[in-house]
Order: sequence, then C-alpha cells, then structure tokens
Amino acid sequence: MVDNIAIASLPLPEFAKVRYSGWQLDELTPATENTKTTYFLKNTISGIEVSGESTTYQHLSENMIAQGVIVMGMKQAQMVYGPLVNKLIGSVISKRADRLSAQNYEQFNTGIFVYIPDQVKFDDVLHLTLNHLAMSGQDFVARIFVCVGAHAKVTILQEMHTIGSEKTKASVVIEVLANVGAQVTYANIDSLGEQTTAFINREVLVKDHATVDWQNAEFNDGNVVMRVASQLNGEGATSHANVIGLTIKRQTQGLVTTVLNKGRHTVGHIFQRGVILNRSTLVFNGIGQIIKGAKGSDAQQESRVLMLSRRARGDANPLLLIDENDVTAGHAASVGRVDDEQMYYLMSRGISERVARKLVIRGFMGDVLMKMPTRAAQQKVMSEIERKLQYEDD
Repeated sequence: MVDNIAIASLPLPEFAKVRYSGWQLDELTPATENTKTTYFLKNTISGIEVSGESTTYQHLSENMIAQGVIVMGMKQAQMVYGPLVNKLIGSVISKRADRLSAQNYEQFNTGIFVYIPDQVKFDDVLHLTLNHLAMSGQDFVARIFVCVGAHAKVTILQEMHTIGSEKTKASVVIEVLANVGAQVTYANIDSLGEQTTAFINREVLVKDHATVDWQNAEFNDGNVVMRVASQLNGEGATSHANVIGLTIKRQTQGLVTTVLNKGRHTVGHIFQRGVILNRSTLVFNGIGQIIKGAKGSDAQQESRVLMLSRRARGDANPLLLIDENDVTAGHAASVGRVDDEQMYYLMSRGISERVARKLVIRGFMGDVLMKMPTRAAQQKVMSEIERKLQYEDD
C-alpha cells in the first residue's frame, strides 16, 4: 500500500503541451453505483460487461471454459483468485509510476480481470465492456488486467462508455501481460461522455517473440489525457500502436504513445491520426526509445493531424531516443487541412462538399478503422465519426 502523502509527492504524468493540472484528476471519490441493466452485450457474445460495480453480462463459450479461460469482474476475481490477482496487478504499470496511476492502484473498486492460459487459442473475439455510471456525481476508478499465457492467441475488443450526464472524473488503468510467444490484438473504442474528465493509462509488457497490436479509437467528448505504452522486454518482441482520435467543441485530448525497445531485435511502430473540429485541441505525442543493448531493433512513428477549423489547435510531436547504433528508426509528423485536390476530385463527380469531407476523413482514419476486429466495431467507429462531424459547423 502507498499512503496518501506518498502519492501526493509523486509527479503527475507528463503530457507535453497539454495543461491539465486544473482538471483535478488527482482528487477522486470512487463511485459505488450498481445496476441490473445490460446496455451493450447480448445474444451469447463472448465477454463481459461491467457497469459501475456491477457485472451485468458474462458469457464464455464452452471451448473457452474447457481451456481454463477466466473472465470476470475485478471484485469477483479478487475474491475467487485473490493471490493470482494481487500478484499480477501492478506488475506491468508500477504502483509508483506517477501520481495518477498510484492513486488508481489505491482506489480502484471495479474493473475486469482476464486470464488466458498457456497455449490457448480461440477464434471468438473477446468483448470487454466497461461502463461509467455518471449518476451520483462521484468518480469512476477502474482497473483492467489481461494476462495472456505463453504461445496463446487472443483478440480483444474493449469499449468504454458513460451512462448518465453528471459531471464526474474517471481514472482507468489497463495492464496487459503478453508472455513468451503470445499473440494479442487489443482493440478499444473509448466513448466517455462530455461531462466526464478522464485519465486513461494503457500499457503492455511484451516478452520474447510475443506480438501485441493496439488499435485505439478515441471518441470521448470530454477532456481526456491518455497514454498507450509498449514495453518490448523480450528478444524479438513486437508491438504496433495505432491510434485515431476526433475532438469537438472545446474539448481537449492529450495523447502520448510510447514504445520502449529493451530486447534485441524488437520492433515498435506508432501510427496516429487525428481530426479536430470547432475550438477543440488534440495533441499527439509519440515517443520511441531504443536502449543500449537492444541491437537490431526498429522504432518508427508517424503522427498526422487534420484540422477542420481555423479556431482549433493541433500538435504532433515525435521524439526518438536512441542509445544503440545497430538499429533503424524514423519519424514523420504533420498538422494540416483537408487536401483541396481530394475535395475537388470528389466534388467533380457530383458529391456534395459535406459528403466529400466525410469521405476524406474516413479515408484518413481508414488504416485503423479497417483493423477493428469485427464488422460491428468498424461500423461503430464509422458511426462515431458521423456523430462527431455533426458539430463541424458549430
């Protein structure tokens, strides 16, 4: 346990060019709402839905159960598998990593626990749905831990939503452990509400010859700072971190995506695409780091921001930290407006300007959109783009 004084002495996590200290994300009162309502999952979809402190949906296929897969609400997992859960939580993201992560460790009272044993492989997409019940004015403090065993394979689709309209804060920490030879696709769609100010911290530890691909779609409506990080600790470890985001009105989203190459012959790629409307702010920070001894490693990143308003603010800030000679590394970044030639080409074929802009934006985000693991998830992302573009003229 870390006492409150020790937590307060820790630094806030750094999100370059984002002023968020006034959001008071280090002052949380964990909510205790419960519900019996299932909002999103149904019809024997493999996965779990947790709303507030309540698990409202839980289903695994017979094949998953027979192979020893564990998927349950964090509170239940702590009771049933206490020693295992306590051993794993905090093993990827240090309990003292920063003030907000440490506070989450001390205060979380809900979340999801997933354990995939060694060698387990199944075709079903595993759905993890986490709902913030914003009904009491108290805050959402949740933890997700996913442990993927050696040479196991899993595809996860995680969604986060706000149910209700009270002004609240959210702190969500997601830890993923990919053991030797594991293959993990972790896709998420974040749709927290306009009145939810949030800190989201996602990190994976990737061991020898394991692969973890992140597909992150950020469609929150409130102010958010978010971190996606990959520790490539093992030899031949690989991670591709793909992020798309769209901001509206006066919201601010500050995103930092980090890949740390520690093992030899590791591959870490960052790909970020953002669209900005109205008076909103979107900041992409990309950090690729290759430490001494990580010979033969590759660190690449590309961040691009598309501005649809002269009043908006966008930044794309790449950073490479290279301490080894026998490596490859590179970066690209840009902030700009919709391509006039693309618009002219589409409008010359009878498409209206508004529809043409939607097509350009959909294409701009298409690389990540098409990597979403289900057709329903792809449609969800397209629907979120359409929803947010309704604010283009505001």
